[in-house]
Amino acid sequence: MPLLTVENVVSGYGEMQVLNGVSLTVGENEIVSIVGPNGAGKSTVMKLVFGLLKPWEGAVTFNGQTISGMAPEKLVKLGLSYVPQVDNVFPNLTVEENLDMGGYTRSGSLDEQKERVYELFPRLAERRRQRAGKMSGGERQMVAMGRALMLDPKLLMLDEPSAGLAPLLVDMIFEKVADVNKAGVAVLMVEQNAKKSLALADRGYVLATGQNKVDGPGQKLLDDPEVARLYLGG
Repeated sequence: MPLLTVENVVSGYGEMQVLNGVSLTVGENEIVSIVGPNGAGKSTVMKLVFGLLKPWEGAVTFNGQTISGMAPEKLVKLGLSYVPQVDNVFPNLTVEENLDMGGYTRSGSLDEQKERVYELFPRLAERRRQRAGKMSGGERQMVAMGRALMLDPKLLMLDEPSAGLAPLLVDMIFEKVADVNKAGVAVLMVEQNAKKSLALADRGYVLATGQNKVDGPGQKLLDDPEVARLYLGG
């Protein structure tokens, strides 16, 4: 049974329909990437899974439980974490304080989980006393990912983790996504950088106009010239 199942969801904002029957699955310890042109509905899928939007039709299940429209604060307790594209750190707090905020719903000491995060992101350990707002874009993205990992999630959702980063930092962020996955966390990410995300992903979904267009192993989608031409700007 997949860890996450999104089945034929229809949703949108106000009266504007954005998703027109989208379906996808994420298995345990998988990396799954959602790619496609601007306006395809990629980020809307993430918001819907994390309870920021309610499905008008269709269903979302996580770890065998129906979560359609469930509040985000309940979802994090089930093992689902989400890193939005913007406003994903507390800029006036230090790295360590950001991590503490990420684990605020955990009972007991945060030290053990914090050390796991520092092992995954050694640069954060070096800069634990630095304010997040004074860090580079790549470092802030690591803070955001680290904070989301403080609740020891089963699934980490990342919305455009490489957006606005210099090429060198893009490579570093994708390496960190791989490291998080190797630590036993499934990853669902939305990415404009289709080539890098599909190269990393076990499987990929191409969305366009709020619908599934193609899906399959990440490398297979990347190698398909028709997919590249129609949907990936290649």
